[in-house]
Amino acid sequence: MNETHVDVLIIGAGLAGMSLALRLAENKRVALLTKGELLDAASAWAQGGIAAVLDGTDSHENHIRDTHVAGAGLCDDAAVRFVVENGRQSVEWLIEQGVAFTMDEQNHAELHLTREGGHSHRRIVHAADATGHAVQKTLVQQLKSHPNIIVMPHTIAVDLVVSRRLGYDEPTRCYGAYVLDKSTGRVNAISADFTVLASGGAGKVYVYTTNPDVATGDGVAMAWRAGCRVANMEFIQFHPTCLYHPQAKSFLISEAVRGEGGRLLIPGTQTRFMESHDERLELAPRDIVARAIDYEMKKRGLDFVHLDISHQNPDFIRTHFPTIYEKCLSLGIDITREPIPVVPAAHYTCGGVVTNLDGCTDIANLYAVGEVACTGLHGANRLASNSLLECLVFSQAAAESIARHPKPDRHVIPAWDESRVSDADEEVIISHNWDELRRFMWDYVGIVRTDKRLARAMHRIELLKSEIHDYYANFRVSNDLLELRNLVQTAELIVRCAQARKESRGLHYSLDYPHTLDTASSTVLTHT
Repeated sequence: MNETHVDVLIIGAGLAGMSLALRLAENKRVALLTKGELLDAASAWAQGGIAAVLDGTDSHENHIRDTHVAGAGLCDDAAVRFVVENGRQSVEWLIEQGVAFTMDEQNHAELHLTREGGHSHRRIVHAADATGHAVQKTLVQQLKSHPNIIVMPHTIAVDLVVSRRLGYDEPTRCYGAYVLDKSTGRVNAISADFTVLASGGAGKVYVYTTNPDVATGDGVAMAWRAGCRVANMEFIQFHPTCLYHPQAKSFLISEAVRGEGGRLLIPGTQTRFMESHDERLELAPRDIVARAIDYEMKKRGLDFVHLDISHQNPDFIRTHFPTIYEKCLSLGIDITREPIPVVPAAHYTCGGVVTNLDGCTDIANLYAVGEVACTGLHGANRLASNSLLECLVFSQAAAESIARHPKPDRHVIPAWDESRVSDADEEVIISHNWDELRRFMWDYVGIVRTDKRLARAMHRIELLKSEIHDYYANFRVSNDLLELRNLVQTAELIVRCAQARKESRGLHYSLDYPHTLDTASSTVLTHT
């Protein structure tokens, strides 16, 4: 096996990874790893848009305040200001790359701005209701044609290679990673001057999620095993409105549907229920709406609730939500005439690998950008459409930081040793454990939690960890085994953070601790 060396190794090809690769490629040789194809990441699934202050009636202070309110007092003000103040620049960069955002129908020279839950102003720039796909598709064309970018599809990182693993007596530093080529089944070494985790979130730790299949917490798990701090993993955002249909997997109904007048109703009636939960009704932040739906479903024994926008003009609906309209119509639901059945689903991981405002982690030459990172922006709950913005702002910050750093000494990574392992004899163990994990995480560590439920989840996690450790030590690695190993590690971090928080705040709601403490503090896990 030959070692590959690049200037920068980026693990993950969502908006954070893609934009970082393009920003670096002028002066660096970059390898971009993706577990599937370039459009498989969660960024490509984002319907809503990118939040930025672009209207004269809006201001940075308004966007900052809205972010803090949604974050339930836990947002880091420096991170919030840094991201908000770089919003316009980030949108302009995408326009320069050729992204065709939706323009205003009245003034075709202006971008159309929509509004989403938690925002006090219209500030969401979008490409109809498929913003992520439009952005990713534009960047893919540039990535594929750039001579300094090596795209490595169907490749999953196994683990980071840090000083301790190589036996070096020095401050912890990252030298690259071992990666599995899924087409050959071989584990290869990639050494890099700088390594960047841009691997997204961990929605697949739950049964119901809006995330793509690749969202298995790989970056958080690898960073934790390497020695990084991880923070605020208890704050899993459940999107309030995922389409409920046996043939619809992970299809979310955009926040913008409620932003444009969509009403939440009890099925079989025209009764709106949000007025009994929050004065902002359907425009309340996601955590409040998700808990309200969860409460009404459990109270009434419902499998779903209805989201109705059929009172709007049909042409308006088809123009503003073409993707949602076509998807629902293909399933026999005409949203211009009838309501949409919806349920909450795991959507976004607000916590992650602790970084500074340059995207630097605790380990030298290792960065984390996008959903995998915990920058302090989201606090206890992400404000809608701040996530794509965070990807853009921090990819720019990381690119500038990497450019400033001198080229480090290169160290050769030893070949992957699989001399003492054999082919797996019972693959069914992996699929069974995967199903068990996702089910008990949904039941015990979902929208509403208790100490007893968390303890039950941790007990099962410990059993799975032991089983997976033995499996990993004795059999050749596979994509499914690596993802399961990372999901179980991520689940443990989520539960540990949840057990440490003795209050209800933002996305973490505990029946044992229903009140919010006067002082907000992050849950930071460190290695002892």
